[in-house]
Amino acid sequence: MPEQDSQKEKFEHHIPEDVREHVHAARQEVRESIKGLFPPEFREHRRKARREVLLAFRGLVDYALQRLDEAAAKP
Repeated sequence: MPEQDSQKEKFEHHIPEDVREHVHAARQEVRESIKGLFPPEFREHRRKARREVLLAFRGLVDYALQRLDEAAAKP
């Protein structure tokens, strides 16, 4: 993801290091507090559901690639 890296580098010069560290720490604290709101079973189900969604997208991409290959193979 070179584009994302270059975007990040552009802003690193404008945002002081201590501010970035504070934002990172705050995000971690929010994540930890949200974990306490939901039971472990919910979090596990959510993780599995996210995986299934990603697998579905993979299937769509694979199908699209297959169709492209088939179209290219036609004389």
